[in-house]
Formats: sequence, C-alpha cells, structure tokens
Amino acid sequence: MSRLKFKGLFCAILVTLVLVPFSGRCASSPSNKFIQKSAFKGKNDIVITFAAPVEEAWAKDISNYRVYEEPDPDIRLEISNITLSQDRKTVILHFDEELNQNQPHVVTIRDIKSQGKNLGTAIVKVKKLYLGFLFSIFIGAMLIHNFVFTKYLGLCVFFGTSQKKSTAVGMGITFTIVMVASAMMSWFLYQFVLKPYHLDYLQIIVFIGLVSLSVQAVDTILRKVNPVLFKAFGVYLVLVIANCIILAVPLILADNEYNAAESFMLALGAGLGFLVALFLMSSVRERLELANVPPTYRGLPIAFVVAGLFALAFLGFSGMSIF
Repeated sequence: MSRLKFKGLFCAILVTLVLVPFSGRCASSPSNKFIQKSAFKGKNDIVITFAAPVEEAWAKDISNYRVYEEPDPDIRLEISNITLSQDRKTVILHFDEELNQNQPHVVTIRDIKSQGKNLGTAIVKVKKLYLGFLFSIFIGAMLIHNFVFTKYLGLCVFFGTSQKKSTAVGMGITFTIVMVASAMMSWFLYQFVLKPYHLDYLQIIVFIGLVSLSVQAVDTILRKVNPVLFKAFGVYLVLVIANCIILAVPLILADNEYNAAESFMLALGAGLGFLVALFLMSSVRERLELANVPPTYRGLPIAFVVAGLFALAFLGFSGMSIF
C-alpha cells in the first residue's frame, strides 16, 4: 500500500471515530411523535412543545409528568409548577432546584390529551445541544479549568520552556500534537481492550507507555525536521513523558466515559490551554528580562509570582457555564 493511500485510510478511520459517536448523540427522538421538541430553558426549566394544542387541565396537572436524571432513574425531580402557552402547544416545567444540565433528563408524560383524544404516554429525553456540549468541554479544558493555572499541573515543562516566545510556542504546539495523539490512542485502548477485558487497573501503565511512544515519535520527527527547535527544547521534550497533564487527560476521559469526539475535544482543549499558558508566561518573562527586578527575585522566583497572578486571573473563569 502506498504512503498516500495509507494516509488516506488513517484519516478516514480518525474521522469515523470522531463522527460516529457524534451522530448518535446529536438528537433523541421521543417515543411519541406528538412531541415536537424538548429542551432546557434557563437553569430551572424544561420546555416541551406539542404538535397540536393540548387540554389545559391535563397540561397543568403535575401528576402527569415524571422527571429524573438518566443516570438516577429512582430519584424523581419535583416540579414546582407548570406554565402553558396561549396556543396550548408549549408546556414549561418549573423546578425549585437548579437542574444539572450536564446530565440528560428523562421526562415521562402520561396520557396526553388533545382535542378530546388520549394520545398515550410519551417518554422524552432532554439534553444539551451536543455541539454546545463539545464546545463546553473544549473551552472548559482550555480556559475555565486550565490545567496549568487552575490545577497546577505540568509546571516543570511550563517554567522550563517559557523563557522565550519562540520556544514556548514550539513546545505548546508539540505538546498539543502529543496530547491529542496519546489521548486518542489511550481512549481506543481503554474502550476496546482494557475495559472489555477488565484490565482497568493497568490503565496508568498503559497510558504512560502510549505517551512515551508518542513523545519518541515527535522526538524523532523534530530531530529531522527542525534541529534548532529540537535543541531549544533540550531535556524538556523528554520530560513531556512524565508531564502530569498528558497523563491526567487519558485518566479523566476514562473516568468520565467520554466517547471519541468528547475525548478529542478534551485533549485539544488541554493542549491549547497549555499553549495559551506558555505564550502568556513567555510574553511576561521576556519583558522581565528588561525590567529592574531585585536580585533576590530574578529567575524562577519572579516567574512563580507571575504564575500566581495568572492563576488569580484565571479564577475569573471559574463557575462559568457555556451552553
């Protein structure tokens, strides 16, 4: 098989791994076609749209609805009150407590009555728009839960390669490539080897091996393609193998049972978040070279102070909810 055909086959497999889980979770069809749409509204409401007007007395009867989170079907969520639109096609279920919209919710609607007819029971699954969910994973890993400034992981490589912008950007890009490659391989092995054969206890050893393999591949390629950048990285490229972030991401995706698309977005967000952290830090450290810093604080001490200030700034993203 020629090299071009091999690359094409590899790309096709990668696209399939990413898009197949996505296509299966974009939308969920209700068990009753009379239900046209269901969605979250705000933090405490669920909106259900019917195909035709429903009877007002039936629609406002709380006993006709049963709501629970999909992972916990035994825990029923209490509905405080119900609002019916003027055209009697839309019902809004109000809850006193804030809904955990990261989990799909199941709404059972009993004995739907419309125009004097009983249309039976419908089961509706309500969840976030999947594209929004993927984007929230990406932004969460890159900014809201930045692994450097909020979890304080990967500090060895972070401080070692953030003295110059050129080195920092190069390391950030290299790290992102290794991060995505190792995370996707880790996801594949976990889902199709470790999990089916109950070898979960080996995941740390396996993930370290995959990271080592990825770093060795990047090391070999970089040595041939860009020797200058390879020398600039020095020992820090090897330290990527033991980088906390590059090991944390496979463990997180395994623990959360992410599919291929979600794992890809988490890995990409984590890698780009590390790139952002390196770029910000290198920009400040280059300016500090020209600043009149007291001798006691020169070098790593002032770098730690700056990193602490960045960490305080990134706390502003905490609690942010997207989609």
